[in-house]
Amino acid sequence: MMIASKLSVNSDRLKESIEKLAEIGQVADGGVTRIAFSQEDIAARNLVQNWMREAGMNVRIDAAGNIIGCYEGKQPKIAALATGSHIDTVPNGGHYDGNLGVLAGIEIVRTFNENNIRLEHPFEVIVFTDEESTMIGSKAMAGTVKNDAELYRLSDGTSIAESLAKIGGNWAQIGSAKRDRSQIAAYIELHVEQGGILDNLNKQIGVVEGVVGAYRAIITVIGKANHAGTTPMEMRQDALVAGSQIVLAVNDLGKKMPGKQVATVGKFNVFPNATNIVPGQVEMSIDVRDLSAENVKKLLAKLEHQLTEIAANTQTKITLKPYLWVDPTLAANEIVKAIANTCDQLGLSHYSLPSRAGHDAQEIGRFTDMGMIFVPSIEGISHSPKEHTTPEQCTQGTNVLLQTFLQLDRIYSTQILHHSQHPPANQFAG
Repeated sequence: MMIASKLSVNSDRLKESIEKLAEIGQVADGGVTRIAFSQEDIAARNLVQNWMREAGMNVRIDAAGNIIGCYEGKQPKIAALATGSHIDTVPNGGHYDGNLGVLAGIEIVRTFNENNIRLEHPFEVIVFTDEESTMIGSKAMAGTVKNDAELYRLSDGTSIAESLAKIGGNWAQIGSAKRDRSQIAAYIELHVEQGGILDNLNKQIGVVEGVVGAYRAIITVIGKANHAGTTPMEMRQDALVAGSQIVLAVNDLGKKMPGKQVATVGKFNVFPNATNIVPGQVEMSIDVRDLSAENVKKLLAKLEHQLTEIAANTQTKITLKPYLWVDPTLAANEIVKAIANTCDQLGLSHYSLPSRAGHDAQEIGRFTDMGMIFVPSIEGISHSPKEHTTPEQCTQGTNVLLQTFLQLDRIYSTQILHHSQHPPANQFAG
């Protein structure tokens, strides 16, 4: 078993970096609004690039606007070990979502540089473009961007070409941002959990099993609108009654079927939505997520069977229209083991769990070995000014990230000629 070194990051400096970055776009209640491609985002990107250079990294921006800081290794021509995340936020978001992963990477490089440490591999810290909306940065790097600029137009109507030009990217050359495992041997992302599992279990580190796949669809129920007073119960074709049964059926998919899946109806509209009218139409969204694509398919097959039964029993017509499918990405076993081993060596409690939120790591794991480390979100709160992870927890996660990379540098250095033995994590997603 590999023994963790005594090397550790500067906790005070990491805390200061988090606080300084949060000042850009900060609003009255302490939240941060730093939407991708905004002036606030550009200011934050400039600050992070300065920190990268001061830490000893070479910095470049690819066609997708990704900021890539590289700390050279002893063998500069071999594939890099990489970490990172994003620094754009949701409106009035928190201080840690995405930001911690980027700043932890920079702090690790500062620590390496101060201690005259060079890994065998080059070490990259990546700031991915627009994670909170289009995810164009990580998708471009994975080669999964679609050749349709309209898909990436911003909500205010700004074209993706104009947006990327603001930050040094180039839509016309977007294909050049694609990378492969000959360039990145492994990627690990440190992130706040954005849920309450670690906090509830009082665990210090989350060892992520993978990022779940997501299926989304719209279900429409067509009944017959009619007078609520004059239509006998046995003559009704009540779309809301059918819709209510569907909500319960979707909930049962998540709670009663084997597995760790989640299933949600998050949006529900009733027409004509009047007190004295039997509802004639209902529309609702469904969201089903799991690490196993095969399990999601089984759940959907069961739901479709139930929809047929509900339609017959309520004399309604029910249609299901899918509009999103994102493949799950499993973490690489080598990385999962290294993270857990590091936690044991550092005396930190850990717990294995899936990530049920999307992350840049999900896309990067489509072409190379991927892993994620979670630190607790206090009370499970995220995307909120109340989002909080303590300085100690941030430092613990960053030290786990550092020590895991020291392990992987040794492990992957013995496998430089055998990368083909490590298939991309997405291969296992089914």
